[in-house]
Amino acid sequence: MRWLHNRVLSVRFVIPNFIFMPSILIAESGATKTDWVLLQKGKKTKQFKSLGISPYLQSKEQIIATVDAGLGNDLDVQKIFFYGSGINSKENKQFVKSALKAHFKTKDIEVESDMLAASRGLSKDNKGIICILGTGSNACFYDGKKIKTQLPSLGYIAGDEGSGNHMGKRILQYYAYNTFDTELKMYFEQHFDDNLSNILNKLYREPFPNRYLASYVKLLVENRGHFMVENIIEDCLNDFFHHHLFKYRQSWKHPIHFTGSISFVFADVIKSLCHQYELELGTILQNPLEGLIQYHS
Repeated sequence: MRWLHNRVLSVRFVIPNFIFMPSILIAESGATKTDWVLLQKGKKTKQFKSLGISPYLQSKEQIIATVDAGLGNDLDVQKIFFYGSGINSKENKQFVKSALKAHFKTKDIEVESDMLAASRGLSKDNKGIICILGTGSNACFYDGKKIKTQLPSLGYIAGDEGSGNHMGKRILQYYAYNTFDTELKMYFEQHFDDNLSNILNKLYREPFPNRYLASYVKLLVENRGHFMVENIIEDCLNDFFHHHLFKYRQSWKHPIHFTGSISFVFADVIKSLCHQYELELGTILQNPLEGLIQYHS
């Protein structure tokens, strides 16, 4: 019976690694909205939405309130990866992290930029130029592991070329300066507040003027084919190409990937401009979230 005793002692219980995988919460946040995904045992189990989170436009208390409204208070997670716009300094990272720590029980929180989210979600481990065109805009060169080169963002007042905010400014100018023809002028008055005092109040006295301006993009989406609409779209995207893409010598060596609502709805114009400037177009996705889920799984 000794041989049987030895055999029994040699048995090892192999427990699958996934049993010990922590529950992970991933957030991909822009200026307008935030998408949250809960991963348990490496699989997506829940998905949430909240308003956008910005360290430039919100206080710590406002960020906490935004998270409360979107996710509630009973979500139990072990680790959080938060990717957001405006996360471009150690101070902003710490500011957002402190707000998240005040809401969640876990202290294991990583806060990174929306550019790194887009890079990981779109390009995975490959080199490429990564572009975000949503309410705001930005671009970088990603070397497959980290963001290697990135021009500074001047935000919604002085920058954001090619974004919804940028296009919204142009629409408002065309309307206020009486550049629109009768058709587009009537559309504007039927769908938006045409009272100049109210418009200026929203721009200069109420929070999130960038979101307000981006709401005007609806006029472009619903009037495609009109020569003024096509001119605004192409002019604004051209500004993005000239002020951002053309500043990276890698733009002619590697694929150029796009994400964000503007990238998605005006993908045809982006494809045309890439062809015109002899640039290799990579992936165009409305949201890099699915790629991020794969990356963190």
